[in-house]
This record gives sequence, C-alpha cells and structure tokens, in this order.
Amino acid sequence: MTALRAARATPSPQRLLVTIFIMMATIMQVLDITIANVSLPYMQGSLSATLDQVSWVLTSYVVAAAVMTAPVGWLAARFGIKKLLVACVTGFTIASMLCGIAHTIEEMVLFRVLQGMFGAALVPLAQSVMLEIYPPHRRGWAMSLWGMGVMIGPIMGPILGGILTEYYSWRWVFFINLPVGIVTVIGLLTCMGESEGNRGLAFDWFGFAALSIAIGALQLLLDRGEQLGWFDANEIVVMAIVSATAFYFFIAHSLTTDRPFISIEIFRDRNFNIGLIFMFVCGVMLVASMALMAPMLQGMMGYPIIDAGVLLGTRGLGMGVSMLMAGRLMTVVDPRLLLFVGLSCCVASLNASIDFTPDTATRTITWVSMLQGFGLGLMFVPLNMIALSTLPVALRTQGTAMWTLIRNLGSSVGVAIVIANLTNKTIMMHALLAESLTPFNQAMADPAAAMLDANTDTGRALLENLLTQQATIIAYANDFKLMLVMTLLCFPLVFLVRTSRRQFADTAAA
Repeated sequence: MTALRAARATPSPQRLLVTIFIMMATIMQVLDITIANVSLPYMQGSLSATLDQVSWVLTSYVVAAAVMTAPVGWLAARFGIKKLLVACVTGFTIASMLCGIAHTIEEMVLFRVLQGMFGAALVPLAQSVMLEIYPPHRRGWAMSLWGMGVMIGPIMGPILGGILTEYYSWRWVFFINLPVGIVTVIGLLTCMGESEGNRGLAFDWFGFAALSIAIGALQLLLDRGEQLGWFDANEIVVMAIVSATAFYFFIAHSLTTDRPFISIEIFRDRNFNIGLIFMFVCGVMLVASMALMAPMLQGMMGYPIIDAGVLLGTRGLGMGVSMLMAGRLMTVVDPRLLLFVGLSCCVASLNASIDFTPDTATRTITWVSMLQGFGLGLMFVPLNMIALSTLPVALRTQGTAMWTLIRNLGSSVGVAIVIANLTNKTIMMHALLAESLTPFNQAMADPAAAMLDANTDTGRALLENLLTQQATIIAYANDFKLMLVMTLLCFPLVFLVRTSRRQFADTAAA
C-alpha cells in the first residue's frame, strides 16, 4: 500500500487518470449486473433455454461474485492491489467475450461464473484505491464520485442493454466490455503505483471451501427443484444434504479455529445481524424484481426492448436521488426513520405491482419503478451506517465482506425463488382456469365469445392464448405478493435497531 499512499502527493493529473481508470473498472462491473436483464428473453430464444434455465444467466454471476467477494482482502494483501486489479479486469474482459460467443445455455452459465469470479474484486478494490490515493480531507468527495459511478449501473444498464440488443444483438451486451477493459488495463498499468504483497500471509482455505460448497449446493437446489419436483428427486435430496453438511463444517470450523475465514465475533453485534436480514431482503428486491419485470414488460405487456430498458432504468434514477438525499438526511434524522420510510416505499411499490396487467399505463409503471428505487436507496445508506458503524474496527473488513456476500446471496436466492414460483403458479393457474371452460359456463355462451368456440382450431388456439395470458398475469401477481410479505416482515426489525442520532450524525458528517 506504500505506493498508493504516496499517490496522495503525486500531481493531480496522474491522480485524476488513476481515478478515471478506477471508475471505468467500477462501472464495467456494476453495469454487467443489470445490463443483461432486459436481454434475457432474446438469450432464451437464441440459446434454446427455458425461463428457469435462462435465469441462471443472472444467478450464476451473482453466486460466483458472492463467493469470491470474501477473499478479496486476503488476495489484495497477498499479491498487491495493482496486480490483483489488473488480473481481475483482464479476466473479466476475457470472460465477457466468452459470454458473447456462447452457443448453449451451459456455456453461457460457465462463462458467467468466470465473469462473476473476476468481477467480484473490482468494486471493493476500486473503493479501497480511491480511499488510498486521496488525502483525508478529500475522501468525502472521492466517495461521492465513486458512489455516482456505482449508481450509473442500475440507471444505464437496462437502457444500454435494450439499445444494443435492439440494433445489434444481445451478444453486444457482453462485447461492449472489450474496449472498456483494454483501455482500463492499459491505464492501470501505466498510471497506477505498485503495492507490495505479503507472500507469507495465511488463508483459511477450509472455511472458504466449505462456505463455497454450501452456497453452490443451495443455489443448485433452488434452481433445479422446480424442474425435478423438489424432494421427490434424488438430486435435490443430495444437494440439500451437501449444502447442510458444508454449512455445518463451516460453522464448526469457524468456532474452533484460531483464524477463521469469517470471525464469529461479528455476529455478536445486534445491529449487524439485523442489517444482514435487511440486506438480504434488499438483495431480493434489487435483482429478483428486475428478473420479473424484464420478461413481464416484454412478454406480457408487449413493450419493445428499448422501451422496457428505459422503464427498468427509472428505478435506478429513483435510487440515485434517494441515496444522495439520505447522506444529507442522516445528519439530522434518526436513521431508523429513513429505514422505515424506505421500507414503506418498497411496500407501496410492490403492492401497486400486484395489479399490473397488459392494460396498465406506462406512467403507472414509471412511478412505481421510481418509487421502489427511491425506497431501496433510502434503505441502503442508513443500513450501512447501522450495521457497520457499531462493529469493532478490527472486524469491519470481515463485516463488509459478509455484507456483500449476504446481499449477493439474497439476489441469487431471490431470483431462483421468484422464477420457480412464477413457473409453478403459471402452470397451476392455467389448469384451474381451464377447468371452467365447460359448456355450462355462461360466459362461453355469450355471443361476444363466439370466436372462442372450442370445437374449432381457431377457437382452441385463441382460448389457449387467453388462458396462458391470464395465468401469467396471476402468477406475476403472486410473485409480487410473495415479495410484499417478505418486506412487511422486516418492519418489526426497525424497532430492534440500537441507534444514537449523534453517533450516526457524526459518522455521516465525516
């Protein structure tokens, strides 16, 4: 870190160049979390995948990033920040190109795993470098600049993904990283100072391996369960046993070893534990709701891909506005109040989403999306203060790693659950609605329903399309209800948070 600290005294132009290239690495990674959402229906057709299979394009990336976020601190200390950053940008760029040329869903998932593994370190390393190259009195400005870069992803990702897919191909969603990655690597090699690594630094490989296996097996269970009939299938039973066993070994090892992968001490802080629950729910809403909205806007509501991307991007706009506001409000308002208001906005948006149909007005979708983004942003800032500021300084690095891990885990688990529930409810509702299509149904005897005569091929085709559309609408509504209930259950936790307005005001002001 010596060379990075020395960068504080370097001329402003060099520091500015390092900042630009660091921001490019950050934006590239954050953008890839959301840019693929709007292109999922096109990938599904091109790769001959089902809806639950194509959801792995999202979950594989998030799971890989979640697993590889935790050892970032050790890797940076072992090899040096510059070497690790250059290696990760290079690997991320190569993996992006491989995603762009994938021809099967299996290849795509494999390359997205690689992309997530290399991309996991980019955001925390970029934040670390920004803190190191700027003197203390300018770190607030540096973090504001870095935060703006992080916010660009949710705003620009769906819009850029829609434009590239519409005018070129969904493959350009990944190819776009090539020029950015090349320029970033050259810039970092040229302008960034070298940092020394500690070759003798030990790492808890057993704890890391156990946690990775546990998370991977759990994700497989959630993603494959719907297709295989859950615990009626031997594969799901095996995945459940593997996940539970790996979690047991991870916890037992962490309690008995001198230097565990994740210290148990961090879980003795009540605020941190409550924050983890909130962050899991935020992870579900952040990514899982996007996984629902993208196919709903294009498939059920018939929006062109660019329009769908713009509508999805409005949520990021609302999030950016509220995050900028929350930083100021934290100095004068109890963070629990911000958390309560943020939760209320999310509840209101999810409740409104339940009534979405193909006839829902565009302006309604826009304000609901912005309201949800506003609520999420209003929750993120106080959550960071509440959960991390009360942790001992020695445990904050592990705390931030666990923080990111839980958010990513919430995202991956949330996507798996809502997609599985969507598939299951669509089939169930289709069957229930079909039961009412009998000669004794008065609606079928109405002259207006003459075209829906089940005795003709045209009538049967129209009936099938109508049944599928109605079943899908009900299934989406059920998913939004599920997320609504999950969010409502978080309200009691707000009152369990221990907070001192002066403490958080001082932290926010700093």
